Amino acid sequence: MFRLFEIVAVLIVSIVMAMSLAHVLEYPGKLRLNRDAHFAVQTIYYPGFRIAGICEPVSIAVVLALLVATPALALIALIAMHVVFWLVTQLVNKYWLASEKIGATGARFFAVEAMRGRVMPDWTSLRDRWECSHLARAALCVTAFVALTIDLTL
Repeated sequence: MFRLFEIVAVLIVSIVMAMSLAHVLEYPGKLRLNRDAHFAVQTIYYPGFRIAGICEPVSIAVVLALLVATPALALIALIAMHVVFWLVTQLVNKYWLASEKIGATGARFFAVEAMRGRVMPDWTSLRDRWECSHLARAALCVTAFVALTIDLTL
């Protein structure tokens, strides 16, 4: 049964890693977009990433539960990844979603009401901040995934 829990932990962390790597892979193409195209593209993330996004806090909980059998590096990297989301990515998400029609839960999560009517900073600085946060999150998640996989396979 414990082995099954370890496999589930690796699967959950791999989902988080896949979402992070998706942002990294699209980064070069998104740098070529103008403002209007960039804002149009940003709206595609919300539905899918909202669903898979639950894996981020779950990955921390699962690896924490495995802490006896996993390296601390995996847990630290996952927590750091989550911190980057809340301190960098989420702040930009509020701007991206302020003009979108999203459900009440999503509106509360992203705190979009507080952003409505605010003057948006230069969109390219927001874009760069958002994209760089995803590059950092991907690096942290790959670190967690590799550390977890190495420890569980030895």
